Amino acid sequence: MNPVLAAERLGRILPGEAPVTLVRDIDLEVERGEFLAIMGPSGSGKSSLLYLLGLLDTPTSGRVLLEGQDTSGYGEDELADTRLRHLGFVFQFHFLLAEFTVLDNVQLPMRRLGVLNEAAARQRAQQLLDQFGLSEHGHKHPHQLSGGQRQRVAIARALANEPPIILADEPTGNLDSHASANVRQILHDLTREMGKTVIVVTHDPSFASAADRRIGIVDGQIDPDWRA
Repeated sequence: MNPVLAAERLGRILPGEAPVTLVRDIDLEVERGEFLAIMGPSGSGKSSLLYLLGLLDTPTSGRVLLEGQDTSGYGEDELADTRLRHLGFVFQFHFLLAEFTVLDNVQLPMRRLGVLNEAAARQRAQQLLDQFGLSEHGHKHPHQLSGGQRQRVAIARALANEPPIILADEPTGNLDSHASANVRQILHDLTREMGKTVIVVTHDPSFASAADRRIGIVDGQIDPDWRA
């Protein structure tokens, strides 16, 4: 079975007088429909790896293969288009745009991709809000929602263009235990009920315990002996 996402000898070094190695020699395969948790100590390179896998950063060595395609030769426009079509992102800080309503925030990726007309995009955005228990909040602005509600909006936005892969960086880092459990269940259900591939960076062992597989990153490398 071909992995939906793979890293081969992946590395990222920040140049300078004293170069900093963020990630080095990572080999990783992620199967379609897998829920993968990436763990490790603070500053170990977890988020750096996620950004490389999500084509948000450019490796200095190695390559990322998406659906078997080598992305290392992609230009900026092709990378942006690939992210919009294939990858959805959820971050610790939701990054919702304060000046837009909740419904408009969910529509933004669809507007950028330009496949759906305005009416169809609006209908899909409302369906996603309905799916996550936010039916009555579409007209509100992000500051009017709780932290858990804002993160559910961020997940809805990540799903807007129906990407097969969702990448989440500490998605429960700013939430209370109840909201954290809710987000964890939603991400888990994305794999079980919708067939999405979900890759999550987390420091929370209880969150990671819901994953199909857990890997530990230490000093920018996968550590097979790492334990939470």
